[in-house]
Amino acid sequence: MFKLDGKVALVTGGSRGIGRACCEALAEQGATVIVNYVKGEAQAREVADAITAKGGKAEIVGFDVADAKAAETAVEEVAKRHGRLDILVANAGISIDGLLLRLKDEDVDRLYQVNVRGSLACAKAATKSMMRAKTGRVIFLSSVVGEMGNVGQTAYAATKAAVLGAAKSIAREFASRNITVNAIAPGFIETDMTHGMTDQMKEHIVRAVPLARTGTAREVAAAVVYLASDEAAYVTGQVLRVNGGMYV
Repeated sequence: MFKLDGKVALVTGGSRGIGRACCEALAEQGATVIVNYVKGEAQAREVADAITAKGGKAEIVGFDVADAKAAETAVEEVAKRHGRLDILVANAGISIDGLLLRLKDEDVDRLYQVNVRGSLACAKAATKSMMRAKTGRVIFLSSVVGEMGNVGQTAYAATKAAVLGAAKSIAREFASRNITVNAIAPGFIETDMTHGMTDQMKEHIVRAVPLARTGTAREVAAAVVYLASDEAAYVTGQVLRVNGGMYV
């Protein structure tokens, strides 16, 4: 089950954290994986090398999703080079925290530019290729805070909520072309972004998780593999929550 042999998958922000786990998991199921990065070329190459060392297929491509024009061009070139693009995992994103009264306009603009416009630009380019093939999978990475909110993350939560709305709308637009569009909303996942938190901060968050632990990037990646597979062909416009029960 969940085999992806012959499929081509592009993962934005694939050089670390959840993105890296997605790249590795998709490759393990047989997909050729395109690892996107912005500045971490060495990290992206490390991911690709790790995949090929295990017999998988991977390559790297650098572009900034915040530059919509460059992102669309890069995604279209990937599809053209491989003759197809079956799976897009729109994972690239940033977090800038701050209480509402302290939010800077430039931070809000940056969050929307990367998290929302960047995801939409990649989806726009990817679906062009998928429409010709009359099949495809688009998977957006949102967040639990996009559904439940969180103190000090007003702008970030707003962008992740926007991604959910976009996924549902795009799913309706492309269903007739056999293209499924879904979102994954991870909860408190151990990544580079959480390593800077104190043990006290982590303990406070974990107390709100019924499973009483943090999640792993591999657990999020497993959900991505499912949604990318043929087994999920009848699943579209949905939000798959990988949050340990933090929000239900």
